[in-house]
Amino acid sequence: MSNFDKAGYGSYNIGIGEKCALLIVDFQNGFTDSSSQIGGSSHVNAAVDKTVKLVKFARSVDMPIASCRTSWSGPEEMSYWKVAPLFEGGFFHGHKFTEIDPRLSDPDNHFEFIKSAPSIFFLTPLLTWLTKHNIDTTIITGCTTSGCIRASVIDSFSYGYRTIVAEDCCGDQDADAHADNIRDVGRRYADIMTCSEIISALS
Repeated sequence: MSNFDKAGYGSYNIGIGEKCALLIVDFQNGFTDSSSQIGGSSHVNAAVDKTVKLVKFARSVDMPIASCRTSWSGPEEMSYWKVAPLFEGGFFHGHKFTEIDPRLSDPDNHFEFIKSAPSIFFLTPLLTWLTKHNIDTTIITGCTTSGCIRASVIDSFSYGYRTIVAEDCCGDQDADAHADNIRDVGRRYADIMTCSEIISALS
């Protein structure tokens, strides 16, 4: 038993509420395409494939789906990132790296929008959309687990949503970073479930 267990972290599950929304964070070409310096991670791409399965299920039960991508007009709009490739143009408006991965892009059926900070919530129209759909539970997928997923989970929790992290629908540069952050948010803010567990729970 870890010190966190002894201290009472992760003592119980929050559970799924009355209405869920599926949130897809930054599954865009800049993170999935191997021609991007920070793209092409096998861990991220495996998570995209799992998310495709979860999206198919979500559509079958009329679950609202929102998908964001990170993009800026130029360096002046950006925060003080420590990730050099972000400043080299690939994440500026109009570049192919800012486009949602074609396996998941569906603007006719998904609410797709741009964000400029790690969290899918920060200064985006997401809260209005969630309110309009009477959502009380968010199911979070996307990348990267140690960055934008962690930030989005904390904001979802902070805004009072029941928060579910679809563990195998989230990816990072390597599995260790992913596992460490899944463990941390699962101790404090969110329930951790697999794609199959979510589908089973909602079927």
